[in-house]
Amino acid sequence: MRMLVLGGTAWLGAAVAEEALRRGHEVTCLARGSAPAPARASFVAADRDLDDGLTAVAGTRWDVVVDVSRHPGQVRRAVRDLDTGHWVFVSTANVYATFGALEQTEDAPRRAPLGGDVLPDMESYGEAKVACEDAVFAAPATATVARSGLIGGPGDDSGRTGYWPWRFAHPVGERVVVPDDLDFPCALVDVRDLAAFLVSAAERRLDGVVNVTGPSVPLREVLDTAARVAAATAQPLPVAAERLRELGVGAWMGPASLPLWVDDPDWRGFATLDTTRARAAGLVTRPLEETLRDALAWEEGSRSSPRRAGLTDDEERRVLAALSGEAGSAG
Repeated sequence: MRMLVLGGTAWLGAAVAEEALRRGHEVTCLARGSAPAPARASFVAADRDLDDGLTAVAGTRWDVVVDVSRHPGQVRRAVRDLDTGHWVFVSTANVYATFGALEQTEDAPRRAPLGGDVLPDMESYGEAKVACEDAVFAAPATATVARSGLIGGPGDDSGRTGYWPWRFAHPVGERVVVPDDLDFPCALVDVRDLAAFLVSAAERRLDGVVNVTGPSVPLREVLDTAARVAAATAQPLPVAAERLRELGVGAWMGPASLPLWVDDPDWRGFATLDTTRARAAGLVTRPLEETLRDALAWEEGSRSSPRRAGLTDDEERRVLAALSGEAGSAG
């Protein structure tokens, strides 16, 4: 199979290219070149923001094109300029209109599509991906549209999956600050499992929309697993959402945040998806313990930039000190 990966040098794109190469396929990666392409893959340097950015690969007939773009204009140009029998487009659960329900299906209502060609900011991420999906749906070829949940595992630069095992491995005291909503529903898909599914979908020319993530588990299980892979002696210290807000601690991602948790009932089902279709089509996900263990190893040995989720050591100390002072006053 001759595969073109648009953006095949970053995290997920590189994982897809590596998996396809492992299976013996011919892979070409088109990207700006900010990171090297996987070994044995052909590399084409190009700027997809330019109207002629795909000229170097437009004259080839591709068996499959894999696209992970978030900019509708890029996807529209790819559909216009590339010759392929099948598309694999990586979309997101953010396309859904609401997130209060758990494990919603692919038939749930979507957001309105973004009107422009360029994603202006992450507040419009879901709308931009809807517009990207619409462009792929309009292509004269079959298409797999994979609506991915939270992607995790080694290489997760955001820190959302690596933070909890890292924090339990590096506590600043005898307790680790965690949300007290231990039943909060969590789900994630290991980047390697998602890549394997996408390549299989390409091989089979799977046509249609599929949700792709791991099983739904309570936050309690995520924390227990993180502590276990970290061989932790520190114990969780559950803190109410209101008190966390008072202490300047947010949810999900961003500065001074606690990942994999959202303090909003309208977003309680955000991470979870019904994956019945994907599993029937061959999706296999590894145990959460393996994903968190490998994420911790990557955090320990390969991280080169600050994580974008979790508490720094100083922030953790500040919160623990405030809570300790309250406990002392109460005593």
